[in-house]
Amino acid sequence: MAVAGVPSPSTRQPVRTSSRQNPRTSPSSKLPPCRWVAGLTALKAMRDAARVRPGQNVLINGAAGGVGTFAVQIASAFGAEVTGVCSTRNVDLVRSIGAEHVIDCTREDFTRSGRQYDVILDNAGTGGISGSRRVLAPDGTLIYNNGTHGLGPIIRLQLMRPFARQKFPFFITKINYADLVTLRELIESDRVRPVIDRTYPLGEAARAIGQVGEGHARGKVIVSISGARSNTARNPPFQMPGGTSQGSRGGPSTA
Repeated sequence: MAVAGVPSPSTRQPVRTSSRQNPRTSPSSKLPPCRWVAGLTALKAMRDAARVRPGQNVLINGAAGGVGTFAVQIASAFGAEVTGVCSTRNVDLVRSIGAEHVIDCTREDFTRSGRQYDVILDNAGTGGISGSRRVLAPDGTLIYNNGTHGLGPIIRLQLMRPFARQKFPFFITKINYADLVTLRELIESDRVRPVIDRTYPLGEAARAIGQVGEGHARGKVIVSISGARSNTARNPPFQMPGGTSQGSRGGPSTA
C-alpha cells in the first residue's frame, strides 16, 4: 500500500484493476515518488540480482502483486520468457501485462510442473524453498521476497549459499537517481505500466489497510491525500473500472 499526493517526473498512468472486470484504457496521472519503491525492487531483482538475459525462463510467484506486476513486465522487457503464478481471478491481468505462461495456483502447483526455470522470484512464499529449488535450473537464481514467514527462509538460503551451485541473492532496495531514470524510461517507453488495484481517500485508510492485510490486492492499493488531482497524459494505459473507492478524488497513484 502507498500514499499518493506528491507529483513525480513521469507521466505514465498505471493499469487499474477491479476484482470483477477486465482491463481497459483510461486517462493517466503523474506518478508520485512512493510509486517507485515496488518498481525499483523488481528492477533490482531482475536486472541486478538475477541478471535476467534474453531467452531465459523466468517465473514470478505472486505475479499479481505490487512487485510481481513490475517484475513480470521488466523481465519481459529484458527478453525473458515469463511465467506468472497467481490466483484464478488474476490470470487475465497477469497475461495482459506480458506473461507468456500463467499458472493458476489454485489449480496447479508450479513446483510440480516438471519445467525448469533460470530465475524464480518468489513474492508469495507458497512454493517453499525445497519446492522452488526443485524446478530451478542447476545454476539458476532464486530470489525470496516475502516476509510472511519472517527472516527464517532468507537466513536458510544464505546458509546454503556456500554449498549450492544455485544462487540465492539477497538485497535491500535503495533509491538512487540512476535506477529512477531507468525505471522512468521503461514506463515512458510503454514497456512497463504500474498496476493499481484501488484508490481510497485518506478517510478510508483503514479499509485500504484491511484489503492489503487480507492479501487480496492486485498490484498496489493507494491512499490518496485530499486535494491530489489527476492529470491527463499522452499515453493512457490499461485501467479497470471500479478501481476507485466511492468518494475518492482519484488523485495521483503510487506503487
